[in-house]
Amino acid sequence: MSIETDTAADPAGDRVEELATEFGEAIAELSVYQRFAEAKEAVESDEEAQEAIQEFEQIREEYMMARQTGQASQEDLRNLQKAQQELHDMPVMSDYLQAQNELELRLQELNEMVSEELAVDFGQKAGGCCEDD
Repeated sequence: MSIETDTAADPAGDRVEELATEFGEAIAELSVYQRFAEAKEAVESDEEAQEAIQEFEQIREEYMMARQTGQASQEDLRNLQKAQQELHDMPVMSDYLQAQNELELRLQELNEMVSEELAVDFGQKAGGCCEDD
């Protein structure tokens, strides 16, 4: 089965690409997206948050390696959870996570609207290639 991707041979393809671009631009203008972008920028520019993120990532990586080798303990897991909670408790990070969640919910709503027209889960099928159902 071959899928036609040459939009020159498919005028509707040109229109779909235009609409996709407009759709992306419209999403970027949503207040929920703007809030997310601002919260992301705040986290990225906050030195304390960046240090906490790096520390959490290091602890997480060490835990994952210990888990792969069967050396992870309950204390290691508690340390990982504690580091994550401390990171999430930072106001700048908490704001970011809330904004991210709100954006994800809005994008899911939009995905459902598009998927309804296609009779497939648009976001799921468009985003992955090798998933088991």
